[in-house]
Amino acid sequence: MPMVDIDWLKEHVTVPEGLTYEQLAADLVRVGLEEEEIHESQVTGPIVVGYVVEATPEPQKNGKTINWCKVDVGDEYNDVDENGNKVPRGIVCGAPNMAAGEKVVVTLPGAVLPGDFRIEPRKTYGHISEGMCASERELGLGDSHDGIILLRDYGFTEEEYENLKPGDDLMHLLHLDQPILEINVTPDRGYAFSYRGVGREYHNSTGAEFRDPAIELDARAPHVESSDGSDIEIVIDDDNPIHGVVGCDRYYARAVRGYQPGSPTPNWMRRRLTRAGMRSLSLPVDVTNYVMLDLGQPMHAYDLDKVAGPIVVRRARPGEKLQTLDGKDHDLDSEDLLITDSPNGERGSRILGIAGVMGGMYGEVTAETTNILLEAAHFDPITIARSARRHKIPSEASRRFERGVDDRLQPAAAQLACDLLEKYGEATPSDTPRDLDNTVLRRPINFRSSEVERLTALKLDINQVSDILTDIGCEVAGGGNGELSVTPPTWRPDLDEPCDLVEEIARIVGYDEIPVTVPAVPVEGHVGLTADQLHQRQVADELAEYGMVESLSYPFVGKEDYRNFLEDEETIEKVSVEIVNPLAGDRPFLRRDLMPTLAQTVQRNIHRGLDDIKLYEIGHVYLWDPDAPAIPALPGGKRPTNDQLRALDAGLPKQPLRVAGILTGHAIDDGWLGDKRAVDWTDAVEAVHRIADRLGADIELVQPRNADGAIDGDEIPASWHPGRAAKVMANGVFVGWVGEFHPTVNEKLGFPKHSAAFELDLDTLFGTLDNKPVQARPISTFPPVKQDLAFTVKDTVTAGQLRDAIERGAGDDLESIDLFDVYHGDQVGEGEKSLAYAVTFRSPDKTLDSSDSEALRKRIVEEAAKLGAQLRA
Repeated sequence: MPMVDIDWLKEHVTVPEGLTYEQLAADLVRVGLEEEEIHESQVTGPIVVGYVVEATPEPQKNGKTINWCKVDVGDEYNDVDENGNKVPRGIVCGAPNMAAGEKVVVTLPGAVLPGDFRIEPRKTYGHISEGMCASERELGLGDSHDGIILLRDYGFTEEEYENLKPGDDLMHLLHLDQPILEINVTPDRGYAFSYRGVGREYHNSTGAEFRDPAIELDARAPHVESSDGSDIEIVIDDDNPIHGVVGCDRYYARAVRGYQPGSPTPNWMRRRLTRAGMRSLSLPVDVTNYVMLDLGQPMHAYDLDKVAGPIVVRRARPGEKLQTLDGKDHDLDSEDLLITDSPNGERGSRILGIAGVMGGMYGEVTAETTNILLEAAHFDPITIARSARRHKIPSEASRRFERGVDDRLQPAAAQLACDLLEKYGEATPSDTPRDLDNTVLRRPINFRSSEVERLTALKLDINQVSDILTDIGCEVAGGGNGELSVTPPTWRPDLDEPCDLVEEIARIVGYDEIPVTVPAVPVEGHVGLTADQLHQRQVADELAEYGMVESLSYPFVGKEDYRNFLEDEETIEKVSVEIVNPLAGDRPFLRRDLMPTLAQTVQRNIHRGLDDIKLYEIGHVYLWDPDAPAIPALPGGKRPTNDQLRALDAGLPKQPLRVAGILTGHAIDDGWLGDKRAVDWTDAVEAVHRIADRLGADIELVQPRNADGAIDGDEIPASWHPGRAAKVMANGVFVGWVGEFHPTVNEKLGFPKHSAAFELDLDTLFGTLDNKPVQARPISTFPPVKQDLAFTVKDTVTAGQLRDAIERGAGDDLESIDLFDVYHGDQVGEGEKSLAYAVTFRSPDKTLDSSDSEALRKRIVEEAAKLGAQLRA
């Protein structure tokens, strides 16, 4: 996002003395330019002017020559000799441009440079160096590390340089103590990616005087209507326009001759580019970048002697390739708009770059370039956006073109670039540019001023409306009967409709001025949450209380997800909803189960070092019916009929609501002295029982078995462990699965062993509830009787079946029952297990004595015996 430097902004708009970056951010937020961050300086002082009194070269054994320097840094910072006299500091410097008599930048002990590099006295090359003479890179002012900064070459006038005294603070003079504001610009306001645009917005916010530099620059720029004698011939040959829009409707090319190669970029420009987040490379490149940041017009510089006319702007042809400036090779697409030239008379045969995105390796300005061709063009935003995304090379230029650039700015931008190259590179701009202009005038918008009040409730008269629109750059005519003819400015391609103008007026007036009113809504029928909405919240609350964390995932799956869960790809794809334009090419289908997408989130956490995970998700799945009727194409602009809506619903996939959870790692981990237990199927079963208890659902866990009582693996989905998974039945209706993942699934996903999970169809589960109020049992005032009962049963008998038998035997005197132990081993027979329950009896009308307890025990044993269970002694 753009960086805003107050010193640079002052060239476009009048700002008050002492304006802080916090206040600037607040002013810009008022008109919709959000503050992203105020970046504070990474440099702290003391950093001062140093005068090199002596610089004694000392050759070293490693072949390097260092300078042992005596540097005067002013009375406040100079050393003190044994007589108490102030003397220059001793500093070791290895820079080749160090010399006596120079004024340099000295970072003294206590200073901190970028990268948290702290300056301290240290012994080196046999001397104690009490400070450091700094280069541009060390201070974060640029990339140059060829030598230290010599202040006489650093942008000061002769008078300013003479007035620099040893010990003077350089933090402010070099802007090292200045923060910078980063703003967030919405996609529809590309003009704010420039100081010209930000200055205009500051004017709109505060009323400060705004000076548009483009007006004066355009007045000085040559406007040559004829192509005869122009610097170079330009041809636009777009045979594949996107949506019928030609990729380039204006191309302005102007030559600059006699440039002195190696001319340095002035320090003020380098400093501004650095603070904007751009590297200084060479004067021609720096100038084009500076113009882009200042005015908002991206530019490109070519070596004029290497370019063969005519320049042809065309679409790519099949099989064409290009190596861009970043050294990467790209296979070009027929939608890519190219800048080409015509060597050997072959028109458009050589590619110079992808228009508006990035240049190629040929034709670029080099250290030997003396004649330069400046390009300032206007490209179709959609074309540029698609190319930048297709080749994954977003650039500063493409960010501006894809948001919309002013199509009248090109001559002014080229004029500013020519001025800078003429001043700092001794170049001579041409007076015969080529301006191929096929732009069309903006159509006026018929605007009723009453729309402002209708849409925003702001009461503004027509004069106020007209003044605001004029101030943002619109041409306003008319006014009779409250109707205006408004022509938006060329730098605002986002203003097309009356509603856009209303939004602009509300933005300038201030959103805080819009009155807040709560519409009166008549209350009819049911209010509040429906029964299913309430149940959904109860499920989420219960799982959160169990210690699970809710996760939301995108509902997109692909072949890899099917393979991870051992699904047959061809079979499941036939009944899956396929997305025409998926976000990710490898996940083009909508999920039929929550588990694959929830597993992606668990994987991401495990890859980040989190092993003990308890995640759940409540969301919809999409069950496509291949035999469903085709979805009708409904007309736009009017409400569909009820029959059309029914036909639409009939063709849509079913979208039931489900809840799923995955638990991995440790279920209990109380530290190095505490208990540890790995997750297993019991943890998932506990979660399912908690959900059922919270809802008041009557559920049963059933393992599919064949005629001989063995588990029927064919009925268990392949992703579940064949011996540690069960169906969840609610009132005899199937609602989901619970248990452990198949070991192969754990291996494919990278999950720990015995990872457990559950997935329930909430729509079906809620349908089994009667939603009647629960009648609370009266609290008994009589004491409880607690007993532990352990039974030996066959492995085929479930804990739930035995629990039901105990409840039947105990009757109304049973208060609670909890399974606390399951045992397999030598103390029970083969094919048998022991189930132990903690049982609490309490009578509502008397104290239970020993005979009552014995009678209850006897009835329980009788009921259990019907299952073949025997009470253990």
